[in-house]
Amino acid sequence: MTLPSQCEVCRQWDSAALCGACSSRFGQAVPRCARCGLRMGLASAACGACLREPPPFESTSCVADYSFPWDRLIVAFKFEGRVELADVLAQALHEAVVVQTQARGGTVPGLVLPVPLSPQRLAERGYNQAWELARRVARRLGTRARSDVLLRPGETAHQADLSRAERQSNLRRAFMVDPRRRPVVSGLAVALVDDVMTTGATVHEAACVLLRAGAASVQVWVVARTPER
Repeated sequence: MTLPSQCEVCRQWDSAALCGACSSRFGQAVPRCARCGLRMGLASAACGACLREPPPFESTSCVADYSFPWDRLIVAFKFEGRVELADVLAQALHEAVVVQTQARGGTVPGLVLPVPLSPQRLAERGYNQAWELARRVARRLGTRARSDVLLRPGETAHQADLSRAERQSNLRRAFMVDPRRRPVVSGLAVALVDDVMTTGATVHEAACVLLRAGAASVQVWVVARTPER
């Protein structure tokens, strides 16, 4: 039995935290770069930046730009302990992944991994928001999700106020694949899940680590993509 709740956006009573009307209104697909997910005037296999310097991941699937109401939902989910919002965000991400994968003629990866938190950050927050999304989306797609493969052994500076170059430098050697789990990724197409993609530095570094560990390819799945400034 599903209990009614108020929509987080319009405050109307509905069966979900984001009602159907708001989901349709704010989750409409827009043209994007298939590689990095940036919003474009026309859909393209690659934007100019991706043509000049192709990222290590093959594609990016996202629900919407990091703007109202997704920014509010993600902040509440990530920083205010609203873990229950994982369900509505994961449902939106699942729908986006299905639509965008079919449009590109691709297939669902055999393994879904969250961008990991450091042990310190995980202890501070109490949960990894990327894992809460990854395991729910993987279950809906009928594929595997693991939280013990890609690791972030140490703490790094907060990314929010850093430039793209500073983010890349900050994340160097931030991730690793557990040596005991390398056979898990070997030869597989992998999906890397996070809540927000800003400059792409985090998923860039994580994808490189997965490819070096033997992954056949990496896709990126995020709820929101920060628009280019």
